[in-house]
Amino acid sequence: LIITTISVLGVDTTSFVALLAGSGVAIGMALSGTLQNFSGGIMILVFKPFKVGDYIEAQGYSGTVTSIEITATHINTPDNKKIILPNGALSNGTINNYSTTGIRRCNWDMSVPYGTDLELAKSTGLAIIKAHKAVVNDPAEPHVYLTEFGVGYVTLSFRCWVKVDDYWDLFFEVNEQIYKEFPKNGLYAP
Repeated sequence: LIITTISVLGVDTTSFVALLAGSGVAIGMALSGTLQNFSGGIMILVFKPFKVGDYIEAQGYSGTVTSIEITATHINTPDNKKIILPNGALSNGTINNYSTTGIRRCNWDMSVPYGTDLELAKSTGLAIIKAHKAVVNDPAEPHVYLTEFGVGYVTLSFRCWVKVDDYWDLFFEVNEQIYKEFPKNGLYAP
């Protein structure tokens, strides 16, 4: 309306219209990231790929979601760093949510030299894992596989299921038990 009024008064408005159009493009470009984050936030809030309290891995970071805002999601890493992830990239990227099912698989890889009694190594590792109170036997009981033939060693992979909240306690406690118990049975790393 203002441009039309000025034009009726006889003022050439061509340069003014060009300036206004250029300003609109500049403002649109400046807001594109913000608008992308805004629309990503709406997608996250509608489809709920995670919620506050979930442990997720996304955009190269992993941690517990502390808040979901319209333009960004906040997570705390295990070493208590606060990471702010923009929702635009987050909604378009891969999100690994460890909390959705309530249980996770815990893995330990133990290498032993060739010639080691494999049955002894398997039974020792499984006994350590099965003795821990946090192990869950559903969907499967703890098990072990021979997973790698290396140069001078073979690798045994021990696996079990655990509730998400007990994962790190189980992982570190079993690591310590393996370190203590394997040498008592003559089992050493290569």
